[in-house]
Amino acid sequence: MAEDDTEMRDGEAADEEHMMYGHGAMTEEELNEKYPNRPHNHSKSLPFHDLFLTLFNPLNDNKKKPTGPVMARQKQGPHGPRTSPNDMRRLIIERFISRWRKEVGSDIYPAFRLIVPEKDRDRGMYGLKEMILGKLLIRVMKIDRNSEDGYNLLHWKLPGVKASSAMAGDFAGRCFEVISKRPMRTTPGNMTIAEVNELLDRLSVAQKEENQQPIIEEFYKRMNAEELMWLVRMILRQMKVGATEKTIFDVWHPDAENLFNISSSLRRVCWELYDPEVRLEGDDRGICLMQCFQPQLAAFQMRSMEQMVAKMNQTEEDPFFWIEEKLDGERMQLHMVEDDSVPGGLRFCFWSRKAKDYTYLYGNGFHDEKAALTRHIKEAFDDGVRNIILDGEMITWDPREDTVVPFGTLKTAALSEQNNPFSTGNRPLYRVFDCLYLNDVNLTRYTLRKRREALTASVKSIHRRLEIHDFHEARQASEIEPLLRQVVAEASEGLVLKNPRSEYRLNERNDDWIKVKPEYMTEFGEALDCVVIGGYYGSGHRGGRLSSFLCGLRVDETHVSQGANPQKCWSFFKVGGGFAAGDYAEIRHCTGGKWIDWDVKNPPNQWIELGGQDRQYERPDVWIKPEDSIVIAVKAASVGGSDQFRLGLTLRFPRFKKLRADKDWTSSLSVTEFLALKNRAEDEKKDKQFKVDDARKKRSGRKRKREVVIQGQEDDVKTPYAGPATKVFEGLSFFIVTDALKPVKKSKADLEQLVKANGGNVVASEKDPSTIIIADRNLVKVASLQKRDERNMIRPSWLFDCVRQSELDIGRPSLLLPFEPHHLFYTITSEAGRYDDNVDEYGDSYARDVTADELLALFNRMPAKIKDDYDSAEVLDQLNEHGHELDAMPGCMFHGLTVYCEHGVAAEAKSLLEFANGRILSSLGEVELTHVVVPKNSAKLRDVRKAIASKQRQPRVVEEAWVTDSWREKTLLDEERYAPL
Repeated sequence: MAEDDTEMRDGEAADEEHMMYGHGAMTEEELNEKYPNRPHNHSKSLPFHDLFLTLFNPLNDNKKKPTGPVMARQKQGPHGPRTSPNDMRRLIIERFISRWRKEVGSDIYPAFRLIVPEKDRDRGMYGLKEMILGKLLIRVMKIDRNSEDGYNLLHWKLPGVKASSAMAGDFAGRCFEVISKRPMRTTPGNMTIAEVNELLDRLSVAQKEENQQPIIEEFYKRMNAEELMWLVRMILRQMKVGATEKTIFDVWHPDAENLFNISSSLRRVCWELYDPEVRLEGDDRGICLMQCFQPQLAAFQMRSMEQMVAKMNQTEEDPFFWIEEKLDGERMQLHMVEDDSVPGGLRFCFWSRKAKDYTYLYGNGFHDEKAALTRHIKEAFDDGVRNIILDGEMITWDPREDTVVPFGTLKTAALSEQNNPFSTGNRPLYRVFDCLYLNDVNLTRYTLRKRREALTASVKSIHRRLEIHDFHEARQASEIEPLLRQVVAEASEGLVLKNPRSEYRLNERNDDWIKVKPEYMTEFGEALDCVVIGGYYGSGHRGGRLSSFLCGLRVDETHVSQGANPQKCWSFFKVGGGFAAGDYAEIRHCTGGKWIDWDVKNPPNQWIELGGQDRQYERPDVWIKPEDSIVIAVKAASVGGSDQFRLGLTLRFPRFKKLRADKDWTSSLSVTEFLALKNRAEDEKKDKQFKVDDARKKRSGRKRKREVVIQGQEDDVKTPYAGPATKVFEGLSFFIVTDALKPVKKSKADLEQLVKANGGNVVASEKDPSTIIIADRNLVKVASLQKRDERNMIRPSWLFDCVRQSELDIGRPSLLLPFEPHHLFYTITSEAGRYDDNVDEYGDSYARDVTADELLALFNRMPAKIKDDYDSAEVLDQLNEHGHELDAMPGCMFHGLTVYCEHGVAAEAKSLLEFANGRILSSLGEVELTHVVVPKNSAKLRDVRKAIASKQRQPRVVEEAWVTDSWREKTLLDEERYAPL
């Protein structure tokens, strides 16, 4: 190559690098300072379409090749032994990486950002899910949303109108079908990987739909249908490329997975490990300060408590295991290091389990004025602590009730604490259960017991701000059940069993920590026989088929209205967990041809009543008449209130148990029968006299804070005013013209007493222009004032709101609330609309805390703008993001297991492994192998053990009955019982 050509290519590569990295959180100069030895490419990046033409598509084709016995029969080809799918997978990835190194350079980060986008923490979330993306594409392609293609795009889970049923449940595939009919390009475009990254950076910053649409439009103009399909998968971070990130990391560099586990940084994996010959050594292989790592996770519980305790590896010298309460919050790691540039000399960082940086929320130092946590924990650390890394759970605490607030309110509480550090509202509480780094020493190789000693020596609890999480030391399995019953009684998350002799293992889910959730246990709750009244189409491998069902209770004589349909049912719960492939097949057999599409404009109210009446909460995709339907037995953890279902109650964590072929709809559970069952269960629960912890007893016995009730807000005054309750009206004069009609009726005298009790002055005339006029009825005096059009008149509800807000903000200066539109009985012409900006578009106040009744009224007034956008998969993604392990369902029991099946293993066992999310490997030599399944009395057992003897991490060898028995019991059974002799 000529020298000037080389210079030209280097210049293009530099321009491209500036384009890619010049729009991020760090400038190019900052990147060079932080990563002085990072690689630089010598040429422009590859075309975007090369990703799927040379990597994704070949990997997916390879995934479809036969495995197991079929593959064994096909290993010999006409020209010798054939390459196994695993070896071929690695070869495909190696070819792509080798080509990148040769044609582009050593910086593969731009490509990896698109190959494993879910691991890229440097690019923000797009704020786009399937429904919004579908709407954007409809606008970009200028098609009618009510047309066949528009409908198919917005209802991508349904089989569709003249659409491929194979694409149902696959949003990217549905996009491909629709775009293929009207592409701007029929051949792959000319966009490079760098250009795609630059546009995706802009898309993540845009956030609002009107700003994102031009970017999607540019992609549409420059890409063909297949390119756009893969782009959609990258945006949704649902790639399905036929290889795991572990395999891709391993091909890139032998230390890549380890570096990602300790840093959570794809950028570092690419920039520090670009040379396969340079290995991580010493401290580089462990966690570091101010560097987010992938935390250890708890394994799913086993069938019995005895089996779980057996995994704790107790010894005669140390026969104990630990039991901790499982907290319902967000996993959070805290890093603290000495830093003179921060006031107070100590700097903090906080990261979630998914490596999201929450330092902006919880604080970077003791003197951070926007800190929801750090400014309250100045006394938490011993004077000798120079640096530390803590592992724990951030939960929401209600100081008024002195109790944990359920999952879902943490960020709201933290934002409130930022703005109102002395409020009595909900606030974040950090519960610490592990110390992983202390004064420059990595503690992950120490036992949990030693780490706990380091924790208690270096950290002390700050009441209801930062607390060391308690544990119970136990010896026997019998000690678990009383604690589990206690957490069930208190509606807690469950328990975690921990081995105090264990090390901390990054990004692993192993038997050293085992979660015990009440919803998994067989001891609690009853199986309820309910009729199926609706169905929901699934996504992914369940696309195009009904994967979950709406169940109802039969409306009996006690609740049915005169002349109503005797088959009428009330919606009660949705269930999608616990179904086997055979269960789905049986349901399809029994209900085939009887399902009816749900018509939003003409719902079948004579048959089915949903929650929310006209709002149709939990609306199914299809429905079925009870007489044509089936009855299923469902088990659940508990019953809770919910306005999403017509009954007003629903099941918590429902799970399918079996199909009740012996029952029809007339013998399914009725509303009256269920309510009687619920009442009986509650009575039995009281009789069991659950043991309550000492802290709870102390709370129940302590003197309650004096409850001040605003006169005019409640009919019964619990505590009379003795002098001003607040000073909110101090210095103000009020002319009370009428009594109060809303929210409750109160006389003029009551209103005057309220004003005086809160520091205000009552006058008999409105002559002073500064006097506030209070009116709620159109009397003669009020009409006269209106006619003059000189003074606003305020409703008494404003007085009530001001006093109530001041009572809530006790300890802070009393502040008058700004007027809201509903506070004005009359507004003068010159000020019409002046106060509209004090509430949002739905009437929610920006300045005060609304009551529960007001909030419900707000929701009722809101238009159902996004009812078609409801996506249960999105809710499941969010739960999983916050640590609620959804893959514990029986249908996913083999998730995370990579299994080799020896010749002779029955087809049933293999089918169960694949159906329940296990992955069957083609050879014993694969790195990620976790289990080897052999037939009973296998003649090749010795050969199998010899083949795996050299593996660093030994896979478990089990007989095939382990698979079928685990499926039958709906949980993974102990492998020891199935070890071949």
